[in-house]
Amino acid sequence: MAIVGGLPPDMQDEIARMVLAFAEQPTCQLTPDEEAELDGSEAAAARGEFATDEEVCAIWTKYGL
Repeated sequence: MAIVGGLPPDMQDEIARMVLAFAEQPTCQLTPDEEAELDGSEAAAARGEFATDEEVCAIWTKYGL
């Protein structure tokens, strides 16, 4: 925001409109199942459990990436 303060007033106004429009967007609400899945993923990450390079490559290959 410090950088924005140094911009011309019309640019500041445009940025303010964009920020307000973004802030008014509804937030994403997770279902209970999605919450549980996210909790499990965060717990696995905290334990240092990540996919191996081979597992990641297999997923990419499966989806043609």
